[in-house]
Amino acid sequence: MNSKSLIKAREYELQEEAKVNVSDRAAFHLTPRVGWMNDPNGFSYYKGKYHLFYQYYPYDTSWGPMHWGHACTEDFIKWEYLPAALAPDQEYDDFGCWSGSAIELADGTHALMYTGVVEDPQTKEFTQTQCLAVGDGIDYIKFENNPVIDGSLLPEGGSRADFRDPKIWYDKDDQLYYLVVGNRTEDGSGAILLFQSPDVKQWEYVTTLDRSDNKYGKMWECPDFFSLDDTQVLLVSPQEMRAQKLEFHNGNNSICLLGSYNKKKHKFGRESVQSVDQGLDFYAPQTVETPDGRRILIGWMQSWESSRNQPHDNKFFGTMSIPRELSIKDGRLLQKPVKELEKYRDNRVSYQGVTFKEPMQLDGINGRILDMDICLQMPEATTNDVVTIAFAKDHENETIIQYFPHSGLLRFDRNNCGFNCDILNVRDVETTPYKLKLRILLDRYSSEIFLNEGERVLTSTFYTPIQATDITFQATSEAYMDITKWDLML
Repeated sequence: MNSKSLIKAREYELQEEAKVNVSDRAAFHLTPRVGWMNDPNGFSYYKGKYHLFYQYYPYDTSWGPMHWGHACTEDFIKWEYLPAALAPDQEYDDFGCWSGSAIELADGTHALMYTGVVEDPQTKEFTQTQCLAVGDGIDYIKFENNPVIDGSLLPEGGSRADFRDPKIWYDKDDQLYYLVVGNRTEDGSGAILLFQSPDVKQWEYVTTLDRSDNKYGKMWECPDFFSLDDTQVLLVSPQEMRAQKLEFHNGNNSICLLGSYNKKKHKFGRESVQSVDQGLDFYAPQTVETPDGRRILIGWMQSWESSRNQPHDNKFFGTMSIPRELSIKDGRLLQKPVKELEKYRDNRVSYQGVTFKEPMQLDGINGRILDMDICLQMPEATTNDVVTIAFAKDHENETIIQYFPHSGLLRFDRNNCGFNCDILNVRDVETTPYKLKLRILLDRYSSEIFLNEGERVLTSTFYTPIQATDITFQATSEAYMDITKWDLML
């Protein structure tokens, strides 16, 4: 039996969805049915479809008591909305059903693991616990003995106020369920805890897999833990990061810790750390493994800072990134858009060996819903040379990519994209000198820029009027370019 709170949310989203202008939504990225969206949750494969839940407040375009919104897809590109899955309606989650994950159980049901949050009315302090709901892909019943993991199972020094975002999986060899969850430690920074269970209902603490020690931010949120190309990957989203050269930036980051894992001893050996996405709008990624063995990642295509720039007349806010296929090459995580996107390509326009210096446009190279490959070269570049690509451009607005080929620096700049408040709008990343491959996805109000086959990615939003469709190229000295662009037709 669904609670009154969940029934109310479902009725509201169904009613208000009809008032959303479809052309305001992204064409091939998931947006909320209505209201507010943040972190992806429960990314899982169930009964032939990929299910994605998300942090959701249907009643406003600002953050509120967290529900779980719900959508599914067969190809990661076209999404179908399903009714809201969870609402805060129990004593242990009355401040919100926060982030978590999902898995198909042996009996064919779909289990959701999430963080229930309670706020003390006097002290205003939070208590966070891990909770279970089980259902059929539409309706979910919360476990009568929730929470299944509470503060009594934490290691010494673990915070009961910052203990969230369980990611669950099943190990066929051990015949056990495992989950990782973020926790704040006695030094004020973050750690990732490992728990195990025979049945998803009875859990025990196993070990601490890794911890920040105040080097990579404070609280570690939204962990994910998996094997990829003979490498063990731990994804975390640290809060309160301090910038470290150009790899990490201030504030909320998403980082990837690569290493080895001794499964018998449950010991993770960290070998390297890198940023997952170096754009201005990306957080809280989560992955799923497909039946054909691919590891697919999706993240919240937004940041808390830029969320203040949302359009005032929209009835929804928030977008997910394009789902991305992951691989490891030369000790680095690579990302590329899912291959399914390519079947939506149309109207191919291609130019080879283009030479340019003065501002230039190319016939057929424009638009706001597109997939574009560019190979830039400036082999004789000096320290003062720069190549500039401007998109979503008209007489007043533009977003630009600047490539400094002598140093191999790339700069993303949305200062003139139409934002209405002063936030960070520029991000620099290191890439290869003299020659650079880019793949650029535009979807109305967002850009995802993949450098050198996905060695680095920059994801950002902008709210330039949709009529601004020009793309221009210029350089301080003679530059060379091959370019292919497809419209994406959905």
